[in-house]
Amino acid sequence: MRPLTNPPSVNRLAAPLVDRLAAEAGALRIAVSAEAGGPRMIDAGAGVPGSVEAGRRIAEICLGGLGTVTISPTGPVARWPFSVQVQTVDPVTACLASQYAGWSLKGEDEAAHFFALGSGPGRAAAAVEPLFEELGYRDRSDRIVLVLEADGPPPPDVVRLVASEADVDPDAITFIYAPTQSLAGSTQVVARVLEVALHKVHALGFPLDRVVDGLGSAPLAPPAPDFVAAMGRPNAAIIYGGRVQLFVRGDDGDARQLAESLPSTTSRDYGAPFAEIFSRFNGDFYAIDSHLFSPAEVIVTALDSGRSFRSGQLAPDLVDASFS
Repeated sequence: MRPLTNPPSVNRLAAPLVDRLAAEAGALRIAVSAEAGGPRMIDAGAGVPGSVEAGRRIAEICLGGLGTVTISPTGPVARWPFSVQVQTVDPVTACLASQYAGWSLKGEDEAAHFFALGSGPGRAAAAVEPLFEELGYRDRSDRIVLVLEADGPPPPDVVRLVASEADVDPDAITFIYAPTQSLAGSTQVVARVLEVALHKVHALGFPLDRVVDGLGSAPLAPPAPDFVAAMGRPNAAIIYGGRVQLFVRGDDGDARQLAESLPSTTSRDYGAPFAEIFSRFNGDFYAIDSHLFSPAEVIVTALDSGRSFRSGQLAPDLVDASFS
């Protein structure tokens, strides 16, 4: 992919969203803390109740201020009508350079067992993943934000690592963390419905610079106190209830092939509640067929011809089985 021309700064665009999240912490049932010289920590669901609205806002932060996330009262699955809708005019930057949970962060203290995948604009400031070389993008900013799917704040060694890789002082970092078992955590995972489609587009080798626009939706997944169920529900929302439309440049044959290859129905592991699949592979995400991680139904519109190609199908029964 060619380097972006006049690329936006995802950290600068997200900064006012982060400040507003912190300023309205009480109303959102989240907690903000900071020690002198250290990062700002925002607990959105570990030691506090959090909220769906906090999760919606965190999802917009993850998109680097380049997209909108809304909760709609109508969705594709009748028994679970409320849905998370995502739209961005710069899907490659918003989803892959920012929202994608691609930075593995592990604490040095084995006894503490801290491990989390980092997502959001802070990834682009560090750009330690090979993906950023492909994207030709790195964000330079004096303030960064990183979102963690974790049940606690990062330890000091992880803070130091992030500060070093992003070339900022620790007090210029905001960490937002929430476990998937929480309202905010579950909501922001469902809001990755467009991102997982873009990630699969990349895995399939379709040129990312031909992806012009995109939007998606998936049922709002209820959180669960059990880790496996909590992990399963938002993933099932996308895999069995997610719907995405991409607008691409190029010939119809490429658009048709992309549409046929994208849906989760192409996976050998398709067809059971995600928690069941997760347990079958002993909780190892990387053992699951990667083709499963994509929306259930896809529309690809070829802008050069105006034709649209559809593939996949929603599986309401599997959404219901996963949520229930």
